[in-house]
Amino acid sequence: MFDTDSEFDQRVRRRLAEEWIIWLTTIDSQGRPQPRPVWFLWDGQSFLIYSRSGTFKLKHIKANPQVSLHLDGDGKGGNIVIFSGEALVEETPTPASKVADYVAKYQEGFQRINMTAEQFAEAYATAIRVTPTKLRGH
Repeated sequence: MFDTDSEFDQRVRRRLAEEWIIWLTTIDSQGRPQPRPVWFLWDGQSFLIYSRSGTFKLKHIKANPQVSLHLDGDGKGGNIVIFSGEALVEETPTPASKVADYVAKYQEGFQRINMTAEQFAEAYATAIRVTPTKLRGH
């Protein structure tokens, strides 16, 4: 995904490792963008996002797998990172509690929402895999 070792690519890699929230934008049945903040794990090739079952984002993805993901900017129009890609709802996902990097990243988050990793995995049992096709920003 990252073709160079430019300052931008370095910053994107750092932010993907450190940020907790990325905005997932799906398209609803009326053709309107529907952004929502989600927890994510970047594995170097794709994004792993967990969801409760039966959500609108899952319905949107099944109807139109083209999505975008973006990280918050710096509030002054800078540090913009936007991915376009294709989402897939995984048929037999690995539970979040069994993904060591995900658990390590969100251990504090689980505590903040008064859940263990196992409780989170039970509540957010559906996995979405987003494979990016384009990166833009500045």
